[in-house]
Amino acid sequence: MTRFWDSSGVVSLVVRQRHTDTAESLLSDDSRIAAWWATPVECESALARLFRDGNLGADEMRTASRRLHEISRHWIEIEPHEALRDMAQALVLRHPIRAADALQLAAAMAYSEGAATAPEFVTFDQRLGAAAQQEGFRTRGV
Repeated sequence: MTRFWDSSGVVSLVVRQRHTDTAESLLSDDSRIAAWWATPVECESALARLFRDGNLGADEMRTASRRLHEISRHWIEIEPHEALRDMAQALVLRHPIRAADALQLAAAMAYSEGAATAPEFVTFDQRLGAAAQQEGFRTRGV
């Protein structure tokens, strides 16, 4: 089953960061990506923050945005639905994670529903990774 990537993993693919080598290695091992519907928004937000903070130049920002658009055109996108929202609401009660992270994890859970084994969950976020592990995912990156 295709790995599920959260936004921290995707951002590491489009802009050079300390986890980029790991993310690129994971992608070269399996070039398919499953991602949550709102991941592009989260990634653009991260890129804009890097730009505003002076950690990314204007040309780098445009290049990263283009790379994000190209990657997202080919991934399996997990669409929002009521059951996913309900899962996310339950996840914020069980784990010390933010709403966006709960939606990411709920999307991964929805994606893996009915599979014999859960897909690997790619994240560089420690809290989200811990929650994903507690929910039965094998995490990569953290």
